[in-house]
Amino acid sequence: MAIRRPRRSFPLVPFLVSLLAVAAYGRLISDGMPATPSSSVLASPLSSAAIRLNSSSPATAAAEECEQTYGFLPCTTTVFGNMFLVLTYGFLMFKAATFLSAGSELLLEIMGPGLVGGLLLPILGALPDALLVLVSGLSGTKETAQSQVLIGMGLLAGSTVFLLTLLWGTCVVVGKCDVGEDGVAIDSTDTKGFSLSGSGITTDVQTSYAARIMAISVIPFVIAQFPKMLYTHHGERLAILLALIASFSLVLAYCLYQVFQPWVQKRKLAYAKHKHVISGILQHAQKQALGRMLNDDGSPNENVIRKLFHKIDNDDSRNLSRAELHALIIGINFDEIDFDKNDAVDKIMDDFDTSGNDTVEEDEFVAGMKTWLNEAKQKVAASGAYSNKFVNDYHARTREEHDQLVDRSDEAVESVENPGWCIAKAVGYLILGATICAAFADPLVDAVHNFSNATHIPSFFVSFIGLPLATNSSEAVSAIIFASRKKQRTCSLTFSEVYGGVTMNNTLCLGVFLALIYFRELTWDFSSEVLVILLVCVIMGLFTSFRTSFPLWTCLVAYLLYPLTLAVVYVLDFVFGWS
Repeated sequence: MAIRRPRRSFPLVPFLVSLLAVAAYGRLISDGMPATPSSSVLASPLSSAAIRLNSSSPATAAAEECEQTYGFLPCTTTVFGNMFLVLTYGFLMFKAATFLSAGSELLLEIMGPGLVGGLLLPILGALPDALLVLVSGLSGTKETAQSQVLIGMGLLAGSTVFLLTLLWGTCVVVGKCDVGEDGVAIDSTDTKGFSLSGSGITTDVQTSYAARIMAISVIPFVIAQFPKMLYTHHGERLAILLALIASFSLVLAYCLYQVFQPWVQKRKLAYAKHKHVISGILQHAQKQALGRMLNDDGSPNENVIRKLFHKIDNDDSRNLSRAELHALIIGINFDEIDFDKNDAVDKIMDDFDTSGNDTVEEDEFVAGMKTWLNEAKQKVAASGAYSNKFVNDYHARTREEHDQLVDRSDEAVESVENPGWCIAKAVGYLILGATICAAFADPLVDAVHNFSNATHIPSFFVSFIGLPLATNSSEAVSAIIFASRKKQRTCSLTFSEVYGGVTMNNTLCLGVFLALIYFRELTWDFSSEVLVILLVCVIMGLFTSFRTSFPLWTCLVAYLLYPLTLAVVYVLDFVFGWS
């Protein structure tokens, strides 16, 4: 018989405030003599509620002794000790996600879109979350698994909500441009400040298709929750099994869609190719002995940029034509990498020509080069004063990341220089990232569980807020950088990636979670948690499926959904006792 999780109650206060207050109390208890239940009550008015919060654990936090993961990793029952472990293991999971992302991108650039990009890479992107969900209910007794599986559900719900609220809203803010009379954002034009209706972002129609796929991905949640919706316990196991089958079926369908419609992957390759062109032009400019591109303080050297402009301006017309830009591209040695020169000129013109007259004037060239240099600084850290080595390092990094930049899905590995080394490096990144994920997922879950016990904060809320920051930070930083370029194509790529991440979370990660519930015969008792996932996915899915332009005010809708989800879970679980 499955053990039913008792609902627990605690005072609703902002998470960070309660964290600090209870942390201070927990430190007093953990650093002194073990407190009995009666002394705990006398010590703090929160204690009686805290005891009820941990009633589902094998023992209360005061009496519980931690176990070393793998028999040698550190453990503690103190608040700040577990906070340190959560931050440490969370950072390691962040690094694992970074390695997986780097290996995936390199493999995509080598193999091209298609089977590898469509089948393997989406799964690798969801691997950190999937492993954390798996270990949350894999070990220990059935009772322990039922308690710790809350961490997996917290991560599952937290990742989806984080991507569609905080990250989505932030990308709208950093990517905003002026909205024209036709309601479409004007690339690289941001003069209206924070006008709620006068500025915003625009994506292409393919991005709205990704949003529709994301909305469809919630079907397994509905299937699993169906018996609860009918207020019956009959057929719960069958519903979980059907939801499990539906989850992995949707994973397969989504991956096959990516294989046969690889427009997202091709967009990523196109952007990567453009980035390599940027680095090549910067390096070429430096080789002209016109001076350093950056000053000692890291600011772009405007005098050198203007000298470069006049050097490219062969006819002294004080503007650059497409022919002059094409001649610049042809004259640069891109390490024998072949790409469409006309396409490169189009993208440079798109970046620089803000006036729309199909030429690049001197001030436009200066502004565009400054943008390129500032983006390069985000990729390559400077050691001391900015020297000529800075541009060389940036070009070397883009060359390393993009050994072969193609738009054709049938490109063979033989067209890449040193394909064996490139594949070995990509596989090395993937193995390293997967190894770190597998090694530290279990310690992270244990640390979150112990932190929950020490602070008397439900583990669901700890994992809901904290774990998505560890597993999604790499993708979040990349998405924000892409959106900050203030172009329709980069915003489209950014939001497509966000919707794709939610889709894999709602299918692959949910499938792993449902497998735990089914095969360990745990209780599916997550009505409020499923409700907030459906609430956010349906609202944002409908909101983004049938439009391509989003004024700045839409970010407020996304931001407000985040605290709303926490409030909904609290009210339904701890006030109305949903169970």
